[in-house]
Amino acid sequence: MEYNILKTDLSFGVLTVTINRIKAMNALNTRFFIEMDSLVGEIKENKEVKIMIITGEDKSFVAGADIAEMVNKNCEEGTAFSRMGQNTFRSLELLNIPVIAAVNGFALGGGMELTMACDFRIASTKAKFGQPEVGLGLIPGYAGTQRLSRLTGLGNALYLLMTTDIIDAKSALLIGLVQKVVEPEMLMEEALKIAKQIVSKGPQAIKKVKQVVRKGYEMSLEDGAALEAEHFGSLFGDNSEGREGMKAFLEKRKPEW
Repeated sequence: MEYNILKTDLSFGVLTVTINRIKAMNALNTRFFIEMDSLVGEIKENKEVKIMIITGEDKSFVAGADIAEMVNKNCEEGTAFSRMGQNTFRSLELLNIPVIAAVNGFALGGGMELTMACDFRIASTKAKFGQPEVGLGLIPGYAGTQRLSRLTGLGNALYLLMTTDIIDAKSALLIGLVQKVVEPEMLMEEALKIAKQIVSKGPQAIKKVKQVVRKGYEMSLEDGAALEAEHFGSLFGDNSEGREGMKAFLEKRKPEW
């Protein structure tokens, strides 16, 4: 597929995806969801891609959903647009490789929802986060009402959703919305450093960590622990990744993945 909104760069197993709708502050529209769905499908079939970083072009990560596209939708069309975004973001969550959000600027509305669908978030000190939907007489439509409370706790989520307060990166770090804050000029360097660190680990183990944590989060502790034991055991055996990693440790050498 030809990508107009998404710019991609693959280097050493790290796929950097840049959202590029500068005139619209990278606002999410139907074309974005079509392109991201296609890209996720391609990644599933591309063994060279070990990890993905999503960022925004210029001064915004994503300033929200495209209001100009949404304003004349009826109830059925609004529901369909919500489900389109939910399906795309869910596919990012379920992708079998890690997905990092490198938040360079405004991450508002659908933009903040996109960051929450990623596995974790690195933010520039210039990043701003917020869910302004109720100020427009709307609510988040891409599962933001569900993910925010899971990441920050119920009180923090309801406060942000009801007040529409826009918070800076340091405040986002304090409530667990982001995992690291760096100066703007260091953002992509830091995101790439973390990505390469992850890529150097056991590739099957990394995939299983994401799978077990994501699935286990929606299970009871007992069921999640059983799932963990099953996947833990799958990494043992002759010619397994776990066997190679343990042998390399004992032999004081780097493992050959």
